[in-house]
Formats: sequence, structure tokens, C-alpha cells
Amino acid sequence: MKIGSPLPEKKARIEIIPLIDIMFFLLAAFMMASLTMIKMQSIKMDLPTATMATRDFKPDIINISVDKAGEVFVEKKPINVVDLRSYLSNKFRVNTNVPVYISGDKDATHGAVIRVLDLVRREGIQKVSFAISAQPQK
Repeated sequence: MKIGSPLPEKKARIEIIPLIDIMFFLLAAFMMASLTMIKMQSIKMDLPTATMATRDFKPDIINISVDKAGEVFVEKKPINVVDLRSYLSNKFRVNTNVPVYISGDKDATHGAVIRVLDLVRREGIQKVSFAISAQPQK
């Protein structure tokens, strides 16, 4: 014999609509948070400085520097673009693993430094680094 309960028997249900609302809220919150992390602004570029930088002039390293007027110097001697291209191709023929250091004046434009980098890459030189200057002591 089965004894009945005075309360009506209900089947348990999982309400999914509140869960969907919570998931949409979390999705919107994460999207808004990720959008605020992305900076869509342009910044002023300045060449980096380091506290432990030292000048390293070795005979097998090509040191190319760019001044604020965009003039190019190799080993502290002024050189034009055509002569630089022939100089780099001659050095690359002698040593295919020749390293190149590119340094720029603090006021040198980004385009002038990239122009020299592009010229070095066109000659096939793969070991290219940017030299940095020491930060002034306070």
C-alpha cells in the first residue's frame, strides 16, 4: 500500500534562462575588459637607452650610425647610400656571417634608421643589431 503525500509531487527542472543571462553578462564583461587593454593610439618613438651599454668596436663588426639629419656613417666616416651598398656587399662576400650594428642619434628619424636596416637586409646580411647608448648618470 502506498501512502500519498499531502503535497503535490513536482518534477525537478533546471531553469536555463537565468544561466544564459549570466553567460551573456560574463561574455560582455570580458569583451569590454579586453577592449580596454588594447591601446589604439600612436606613440612617440625614442631610441632606447641602457644602464650597462658599452661601445664595442671590433674589426669584424660593421658599425653603421645615423645622425639626426639622416646622414649615414660607417666606422665614424661619412658615406653615401651607393658606397654603403658596395661596402656591405664586399664585406658580405668576405664573411657571410658578418655582424652589423646600427646606431642612431637620439633625434634621428625612424625612417632613416629603417632605410639603413633595409639596405643591410637587401645585401643578405642576417646578423643585424641595434646599438644602444648608456643612460646619463644622475
